[in-house]
Amino acid sequence: MKAVEFANAVSSLGAYHAGMNTPPITLPLPETADLSPRQAELLSRGRKAAQGMLPNMYRAMAHSPALLDTYLYGYDAIRKEGGFTPAELEVIFLVISYENGCDYCMAAHSLLADAVSRVPRDVTDAIRNGEPIPDPKLRVLAEVAREMLLSRGRPEPGTLPKLLGAGYDEKHLLGIVLAISLKTLSNYTNHLFDTPLDSVFKVREFTAFKATQRVFEYFSPRRG
Repeated sequence: MKAVEFANAVSSLGAYHAGMNTPPITLPLPETADLSPRQAELLSRGRKAAQGMLPNMYRAMAHSPALLDTYLYGYDAIRKEGGFTPAELEVIFLVISYENGCDYCMAAHSLLADAVSRVPRDVTDAIRNGEPIPDPKLRVLAEVAREMLLSRGRPEPGTLPKLLGAGYDEKHLLGIVLAISLKTLSNYTNHLFDTPLDSVFKVREFTAFKATQRVFEYFSPRRG
């Protein structure tokens, strides 16, 4: 990344979370009466996947049926075939969402981690606070996921041996690629819409004020 481009990216992210920018997209979240048959079908799938609730993120995504369809299919597939336990997958999603500065997904996945995937609270809170995860295996998984995300899929030579040493295999790197892809869809949608947080997620509300510093720490000392 060029120095000027990096500086501009950091400045933009910091300004956004300081409340200096407005969401780039002004489309309202669609109401039931305004849905096309395709949107209605996809949101019905989304409601079923979310166990009866309809997340505002899905409503935002419904403006592009192809986007929502891709996300729902991929999310279901990674849950079933990604090769990770529910807790491991939640850790990966949280790490990616933290690094991308997505308040919405941090809140949603924190609640899912607590109530559904049974991630130990100290693990989830460590991710939210930008601190090392206390569980050794999950810490390695989180570090590799972060490395894959921030290196744009070009991890350093020691990354794979570290993953293998923690009990994972090379196919898990591909699972992380899929997780990054899915969270890119959701995180970026939420950035564009500044998606309102659903009331059910407010118990784990999050503000990504640390994201700019985390990106800076990654690139400046060792990426030159």
